[in-house]
Amino acid sequence: MSERNTEVTELERRQFRVSGVVQGVGFRPFVYRLAQEIGLSGFVNNDPGGVTIEVEGGAERLKQFEIRLSSDAPPLARIDTVIAKDSVLQNDAEFKVIQSSAGQPATTHISSDVAICDQCLAEMRDPANRRYRYPFINCTDCGPRFTIIDRLPYDRPLTSMAVFTMCSRCQSEYDDPANRRFHAQPNGCWDCGPMLTFTQNKELTARALVEEFSDPIEATIDSLVRGEIVAIRGVGGYHLAVDAYNESAIEKLRRRKGRMEKPLALMASNIEAISKLCDLNQIEISALNSPARPIVLLKRKIESTLSDAVAPGQDSLGFMLPYSPLHHLLFEGRINMLVMTSANLSEEPIVIGNDEAKERLKKLADSFLMHNREILQRCDDSVLRVVGGKTRMIRRSRGFVPQATKLSEPLSRPIL
Repeated sequence: MSERNTEVTELERRQFRVSGVVQGVGFRPFVYRLAQEIGLSGFVNNDPGGVTIEVEGGAERLKQFEIRLSSDAPPLARIDTVIAKDSVLQNDAEFKVIQSSAGQPATTHISSDVAICDQCLAEMRDPANRRYRYPFINCTDCGPRFTIIDRLPYDRPLTSMAVFTMCSRCQSEYDDPANRRFHAQPNGCWDCGPMLTFTQNKELTARALVEEFSDPIEATIDSLVRGEIVAIRGVGGYHLAVDAYNESAIEKLRRRKGRMEKPLALMASNIEAISKLCDLNQIEISALNSPARPIVLLKRKIESTLSDAVAPGQDSLGFMLPYSPLHHLLFEGRINMLVMTSANLSEEPIVIGNDEAKERLKKLADSFLMHNREILQRCDDSVLRVVGGKTRMIRRSRGFVPQATKLSEPLSRPIL
């Protein structure tokens, strides 16, 4: 307070309008902490065009804030423009995150979905943590974005998380600027967030039927080990999953899906598991480990022990790494590698809803691993290949959409 008082006669107020990928990536918490650190008052809020910031303080501090606004931005943010202008002094006593404004046409970019971060993964694996083995753990650095949003600005009431009322502990995290989950819109836990259920398909499963299981993850692993096809609801839609080392299960999946020759996507527990089957260079490893977690087409080793039924007649395999907490939990059991193909009949759109899955997949899946966090935007897995030392996109989807692609030259008119 004393430092701020010495600048009372020199106070200035500056407004910054920031556009780009600045919603759902921890940008407002970053701005709050930056303003607190430098000693500025004012506010930050989301609006349909991006983020609006007003800060008040001495000229040197305002200059420092403007520089660090871009240089220190969160890793998931992408700033396209920063428009600064002087504003009228308000003599604010503190810096606040205020209610988002709406009512104008939305022009900002929505963040793409992001793979679970290392911190959340460590918490999920810690028996002492209250989110131990919670399959929907997330923070401002990771989790669903595009697939759960209904409309801008990106705030919880405008996402499929609106139906989940945060418990007192989650709300406390959400309200605490020093917390990693400050304004993390998908925030939740075992007490208040989305949950899993496992159900067997009565039409295809001859075993004794039980509608719900106490541990859906273990029930799913049991089903996969038995050679069954499990429809798994993920981030952007359902996958049809089988044990990648069970040839008869793969052939059953091909017959039911009507996909007799086209290669099937694979998910491995880690890079080491992939390296036993494919040749990997550093660019491919970086692509696999990126926050987008795409499927990367890789050169298959001649000595690969994987069944040819995965990719008949092909010298390449399409691998991805686990990107959701749920995936990591599946690989902590008796499964090392899964076929994870889009849940649909050949050439149809990917299935996203629970009721839709039970109807459209009733002839395909032996069981269903479902959850109650609605998917509002379909989003299949992205696919890329490294060619000539550069990544080349084959299917641009989860992890990349809806980010805009920058062109080297402006167009005279829009082109689709």
